[in-house]
Amino acid sequence: MFSIIQAAGWPIWPLIACSILALALIIERFLSLKTEKIAPPKLLDETLLISRQTVPALDIVAQLEQNSALGEVLASGFRALHANPRCSDDDLRASMEASGRAVAHRLERYLSALATIASAAPLLGLLGTVIGMIEIFGSQTPTGGAPGGNPAQLAHGISVALYNTAFGLIVAIPSLIFWRYFRARVDAYLLTLELAADRLARHLNHLRKAG
Repeated sequence: MFSIIQAAGWPIWPLIACSILALALIIERFLSLKTEKIAPPKLLDETLLISRQTVPALDIVAQLEQNSALGEVLASGFRALHANPRCSDDDLRASMEASGRAVAHRLERYLSALATIASAAPLLGLLGTVIGMIEIFGSQTPTGGAPGGNPAQLAHGISVALYNTAFGLIVAIPSLIFWRYFRARVDAYLLTLELAADRLARHLNHLRKAG
């Protein structure tokens, strides 16, 4: 591996840094976007059950808020009712929407950085290719010199060009794939949160009218 890095020259170091950063971001997103941390499947039904007769007490709301991202959005609706039992449906939904935007921001964290790496890695590989081509042309003997130029410099220039091109693609392709995967996963979570918040809002309005 070290011999490959030597053959690729200094332009490969930014690509190595990008590969390490991309790997760290991918691992972090895998750990952070687990279903049980974002939207546990049974949480909404359990929330509707405990609020079947009345709005839960603040200590239960606090536990719900700490449960997951979905719990945080649902808890914001209960907190709005605790703060103002006569709040309108629009105010109730606005409270949950505000909480949802904060959750969405956290879910999308680092995705732009991963997308940037996916876009920049091929360009960094292209930069290495250009530098390698410059070394190749630099190895050619000026007019009147011995033909063939400097073979060692010529070989090094070819190595720089090819290794950087390949490594740029090796970094960019997985980064792009995982960015698209996480983007789709976040969109699915946001849809789940939106539908759950709408269902809770309708439930709470029915509860208030029944009371």
